[in-house]
Amino acid sequence: MTTSTSPTSSSSPLAERLAAVREGVADAARAAGRSPDELTTIVVTKFHPASLVRELAALGVRDVGENRHQEAQEKAAELADLDLRWHFVGQLQSKKARQVRRYASVIHSLDRISLVDALKLDDAPDVDVFVQLNLTDDPARGGVADRDLEPLVEHVLDTGGLRLLGVMAVAPLDEEPARAFERVRLASERVRRLAPGASAISAGMSQDYREAVAAGATHLRIGTAITGNRPSLR
Repeated sequence: MTTSTSPTSSSSPLAERLAAVREGVADAARAAGRSPDELTTIVVTKFHPASLVRELAALGVRDVGENRHQEAQEKAAELADLDLRWHFVGQLQSKKARQVRRYASVIHSLDRISLVDALKLDDAPDVDVFVQLNLTDDPARGGVADRDLEPLVEHVLDTGGLRLLGVMAVAPLDEEPARAFERVRLASERVRRLAPGASAISAGMSQDYREAVAAGATHLRIGTAITGNRPSLR
């Protein structure tokens, strides 16, 4: 787990929340017969200032997630002196894809062929990506439909400069998380038939990361449980 060590000792509310989530993730991993070291906790800092990310970095956090391009780009530039790995976890417009690729180490939300094509850059380092699966019937939720998962995966594999890590999904609000993440686990098996090395699963947020760990998630996207309530929208 990449946020497992903290170089500073602090009793701040942020440090306490981070420690509680780290402990919760470790407990969930052990309960599932897994090692906590298998898990990467991404702290999602949407709407929070760059100063909070700097505090998190001082507490040993390296993996930071953002949902919105403009905010992510600004924070990445302001915090360029820190050794951070930026994860773009929100829905991504094709016209913003190349800009996101300039700062993001990992993009979690590939959900259509046109977006994959937009990410192809001959003059940029390879980027790690997840294919996002939509677990609902609502296309506005983001993610590829289940029936189109394999064609999208094949297109990613045929596109240079993209390293497919695995599958990503968000549990629907009206479904038990354990059942939703079981569907993600089965989708991951399908992805691995095409790309045996793409075994990662990006799933689980503040309210359901325990169920995600039990289903095999490797990357957890946790926001408010660590950062606290979001500030008012800017």
